[in-house]
Amino acid sequence: MKFAVIVFPGSNCDRDMHHAIQEGIGEEVHFVRHTESDLASFDGILLPGGFSHGDYLRSGAMAATSPIISAIKKEAEKGKPVLGVCNGFQVLLEAGLLPGAMLSNEGQRFICRTVELRVENTKSIFTTSYEKGQIIRIPVAHGDGNYFCDEETYKSLKDQERILFTYEDNPNGSVHNIAGISNERGNVLGMMPHPERAVESLLGSDDGLKLFQSIVKSWRETHAVHS
Repeated sequence: MKFAVIVFPGSNCDRDMHHAIQEGIGEEVHFVRHTESDLASFDGILLPGGFSHGDYLRSGAMAATSPIISAIKKEAEKGKPVLGVCNGFQVLLEAGLLPGAMLSNEGQRFICRTVELRVENTKSIFTTSYEKGQIIRIPVAHGDGNYFCDEETYKSLKDQERILFTYEDNPNGSVHNIAGISNERGNVLGMMPHPERAVESLLGSDDGLKLFQSIVKSWRETHAVHS
């Protein structure tokens, strides 16, 4: 499987994401600049964390106008997996690929620590290697991680089982403890915690590894059926 890690001015977790794919699961991965406009040769798309364009206007707002966004939307429409982590999640929200908005953390402080997440859905292409209700340890590092949506949107997310991860001890005030959501089709995931920073037990947790393994497993199963 061939992955693209999208690099915006201000991305700072791109190398972590690259490492998670190359060393964590042994798949092919390339950096792709935000100025590119074609992602057709890639099987999966990863939007890393950081401070794209210095978080001016709103986190992810300027990155959402980049040429690469049209290509991401095009490939997402084809059903390819798209993962946005932290700032990548914010970009997906600003680009309209996921519903809701991101607010500043409750308490107005930057949070950087490992938190516990509950896996809410294991039928997603991103979570098939986990167990439903499993508690996993994943780091967070954000100042604007307070996910918000109205009750109608929340009901839709809940009813369609699009809330993949929730916080056990909500660190930022996110509505209904939401830590990660998917689109209606299920191939786009946005999450604030950093699974790419949890692929080696030496660093405190390897619980993020199964997310990347799930993507590859689902992709291979799909392509085996179609081959």
